[in-house]
This record gives sequence, structure tokens and C-alpha cells, in this order.
Amino acid sequence: MKRLLGILRRTTTDYEMIKDGDRVAVGISGKDSITLLYALHLYQKFSPVKFDLEAMTIDLGFPGLDLQPVQDFCRENNITYTVKKTDIAKIVFETRQESNPCSLCANMRRGALHNYMKERGLNVLALGHHADDAVETFLMNLLYTGRIATFAPKTFLTRKEVWVIRPFIFAWEKEIMHACRKYNLPIIVSPCPVDKKTNRENMKQLVKNLIRENSDAKINIMTAMRNKDKFDLRF
Repeated sequence: MKRLLGILRRTTTDYEMIKDGDRVAVGISGKDSITLLYALHLYQKFSPVKFDLEAMTIDLGFPGLDLQPVQDFCRENNITYTVKKTDIAKIVFETRQESNPCSLCANMRRGALHNYMKERGLNVLALGHHADDAVETFLMNLLYTGRIATFAPKTFLTRKEVWVIRPFIFAWEKEIMHACRKYNLPIIVSPCPVDKKTNRENMKQLVKNLIRENSDAKINIMTAMRNKDKFDLRF
């Protein structure tokens, strides 16, 4: 957690992710976001800027979703936590019967998050995306769309007037997993029927195979992405 806090402090400072008076929301969906919430909660205690912090989960409507451990964690740490119930699962899998459900689901989930933020007067959305996510997104864009691109550490959504930040953008997934286990943070288990069966999962396997051939492959890809002069990335 000490290393993750160092990364969080550096990225929030370098990219001016959080400013005095900001109202920050963390969208909780798994190990990465719950670890980010805990890190931001700790960061509040020594941050040079003062900000409010809330957590929220978009309930997609899948049966079997257990959020009680997250609710207990937030109550114990005096963090406001809200669950927004939706019919996204029914719309995606029953009404629309999408052949590529992840894209529509992600768009609808983001829309629900942004709308709720406006209702609550929250102006910054913190996501738990990490360096592995950035590498996988880069490869997905390259191989499936022919674009050299990945997501940015900080983005402004003009229509919603919301900043989207990714404080863990330079942290590796294994570091987050280690912190999550060490501090016994609650993890939401996804009940989605296509979980672990997506193009992103294919990219995870591709990266693992690349690392078997070259242990520095993932680091080299991340280094290349950070070189603005050579690649037109949204960093």
C-alpha cells in the first residue's frame, strides 16, 4: 500500500487529478476499485488538497450479486456508499440479445455512473484502471481496430462536466492484488455470464505468452506508450 500511495500521490499531482473542493466518486466493481477507494481514503489524511470521497456501485441486475462486504467496509471507514440498481443486464442479454454485450454494457454502466454523479453533485470519477489495463487496451485497439491508442490518466467529459481520473495508471495489477489481499479488502465477484470470456481476457493471455518469451515485454509496451513523440496516444 505504501508503494501504491506513492504512485497515487505522484499521478494525482503530476496530472492535477484532484483539486481543492473536488467531490470524488469511486465506482466499485472489483479488486482494483476497492483498493483505489482505500488508497484515496488514506490519501485524504495527508493530501495537500482537501476533497470529499464517496463510493458507488452500479447494480446491473444480475442475480447473486453480494455487496454486503463492501457496505460493511465503507461503514467501518465512514465512507458514503450507494448502490444504484439498474436493468442493464436484462436490456443487454434479453431485450437486445447483444452478440458483443461488453461494449453496450460498459456504455450503459458509464452512463448510469455519470448520471448519478450529477444527481449527487460529484465532479470527479476515479476508476481503478492500472498499467496492465492500459497495455491490454493498447493491444486491443491495435489488433481489433487498427488504432494506436489507450485511455488517458485524466479525461474531461464535456457533456456531463465530469473529470475521469485513473490514479493507478502506473501501478501493476500484481501490486494491487497484493495490497488487496494484505489488507483483506472486500472483492465483488462478478455474476456476469461472459466474465473471463472476452477480448480483454484474450489480451491477458497474449501478454502472458509474450512475457514467457521476453520477461520485459509488458514493461517495454508501457514504456513505448508513454513516449508521446513516437505514438499518438491519449496520455
